[in-house]
Amino acid sequence: FQIYLTGSYENHHQIYTFSAVYGVLAVWGAICGIAISLKWGGFKSVLGRGILFLSLGLLLQEFGQLAYSYYYIVLKLETAYYPSLGDVGFFGTIPLYCLGIFFLGRASGVAMRLTSIKHVLPTIAVTFSMLFLGYALFLKDYTFDLSQPIKTFLDFGYPLGAAIYISLAIGVYILSTGVLGGVMKSKILFIILALCIQFLADYTFLYQTSRGTWVDSGINDLTYFISYFVMTIGLLQFGTIYKKLKGKNE
Repeated sequence: FQIYLTGSYENHHQIYTFSAVYGVLAVWGAICGIAISLKWGGFKSVLGRGILFLSLGLLLQEFGQLAYSYYYIVLKLETAYYPSLGDVGFFGTIPLYCLGIFFLGRASGVAMRLTSIKHVLPTIAVTFSMLFLGYALFLKDYTFDLSQPIKTFLDFGYPLGAAIYISLAIGVYILSTGVLGGVMKSKILFIILALCIQFLADYTFLYQTSRGTWVDSGINDLTYFISYFVMTIGLLQFGTIYKKLKGKNE
């Protein structure tokens, strides 16, 4: 943490080591999540699918991290190469997280109360709030560059995707019903927190790259590291639920 406390970037070895290694936490969390998913039945069960998609989304984050580390360490680029191969991983996380949360919702009995508009309104409000926040932070003074269609797509796709998966997660938390939904409700808070931190990390990256202030192993990487840690804790919570339910049935 000396890098963040002092603001010194003189020790390049230390900087590159952190940026290349901290994603190992995402790999470990993904492996644990996949193992827990298999205990719940893997792709054969609704909950197993939810945990599996979240785990695969976390794994894609590491793919993105490794790709960007390659540009810095091997190609020795001084600024973030955006968009790049790494964005295949980062953006690919969005649909996987959405699918994961969707199946968690089904396992929690969310469909039982979707007919009640009063329970859906908070989720809709969150979606528009997230989009407005993204606009205010990054897109307010945005200049369209039709010569870079992929960059333009990602600039809008990242905030929109983040708003969707966070809104879905909050909606699942609010609408959870039934025995399993009641058990999972507190655990879903870890997922919501992890997604919110990743939302902040994605926006920090977009903001800094648009202004040429992004640095390797800076505050942006630290934010991603924290989001991976919280997501890993969230996935492990489903393993705790499995052990408790299994213990009651024995």
